[in-house]
Amino acid sequence: MTNATDTNKTLGESMFAQCGYAQDAIDKRVSQVWHEIFEGPNKFYWENDEGLAYVMDTGNNDVRTEGMSYAMMIALQYDRKDVFDKLWGWVMRHMYMKDGHHAHYFAWSVEPDGTPNSNGPAPDGEEYFAMDLFLASRRWGDGEDIYEYSAWGREILRYCVHKGERYDGEPMWNPDNKLIKFIPETEWSDPSYHLPHFYEVFAEEADEEDRPFWHEAAAASRRYLQAACDERTGMNAEYADYDGKPHVDESNHWHFYSDAYRTAANIGLDVAWNGLQEVLCDRVAALQRFFLTHDRTSVYAIDGTAVDEVVLHPVGFLAATAQGSLAAVHSAQPDAEHNAREWVRMLWNTPMRTGTRRYYDNFLYAFAMLALSGKYRYE
Repeated sequence: MTNATDTNKTLGESMFAQCGYAQDAIDKRVSQVWHEIFEGPNKFYWENDEGLAYVMDTGNNDVRTEGMSYAMMIALQYDRKDVFDKLWGWVMRHMYMKDGHHAHYFAWSVEPDGTPNSNGPAPDGEEYFAMDLFLASRRWGDGEDIYEYSAWGREILRYCVHKGERYDGEPMWNPDNKLIKFIPETEWSDPSYHLPHFYEVFAEEADEEDRPFWHEAAAASRRYLQAACDERTGMNAEYADYDGKPHVDESNHWHFYSDAYRTAANIGLDVAWNGLQEVLCDRVAALQRFFLTHDRTSVYAIDGTAVDEVVLHPVGFLAATAQGSLAAVHSAQPDAEHNAREWVRMLWNTPMRTGTRRYYDNFLYAFAMLALSGKYRYE
């Protein structure tokens, strides 16, 4: 394993700078990301006459907890409390479920006017909302009512952990193996939902009685990701069983496809925040190696077998894989550092996406630009 004290590969520093890009150019690119998503002609952020705001999934014409929680995280990283509060206000007005089976969770899809498309949640939204709120409390302090950020973060996690035991409904984490579920009713997972770097923060900010749970969840997720990511190709399935093997069902989510791209990015940020995970660094290095020598427009099974389908989110895939360089650059594999820098270079030379599918791609692009510039922080 490469020594983390190597000055060319220091944890948490800007990989763009390490790759030779000037700081003023990096800052300009980071500013451009905000403009493209929130202000420019290709934006998908909108404010309404209630003084609130939402982001539109331009590929599906709805508003999702995924996107709202992503936009809140980006607003926080850019220190835009005004935008953060407008987004969170919209979420609480139109997505928060006050009663019923899923009370205290958030409807994962609604119309831009607030009409629900679903009465169920998606756990990646809840975990991002909780993280957004804890970091907002750290950065700006708590306000009142829904803007008492840390209190709401604790409430979200309380129900995620204790439904099915203390409250009606199902928990979002399996209480025995501490792994996040795809949805509360299922007993399988989505590897890209696993955010051990978030759980380390939850272990500091959640209800005191639940802090040991979150320490265990962080460790369990890192073990799970080792199992879910193929040793040779580095790929993971969109949905996977608790043993990490692809979850095979009628929905064709057992390949390396849209959701799955986020896993490498998550591993990269975990390494940047929490230190080296040798096996996971090697897994991302394998992923980067595979896609430098194979067709990047094709979909694959995780063993590297090509599937007769094309990538739906090519920019998002490239961005997330490039963010994985934060881990891959520390792999002991002989080509890992060279390949990691090549992915950073490819991202730098790739513009943000335009057109109907820009929502998902440009969120992953934004996270990668923040992470690789050293500006994605948890303080």
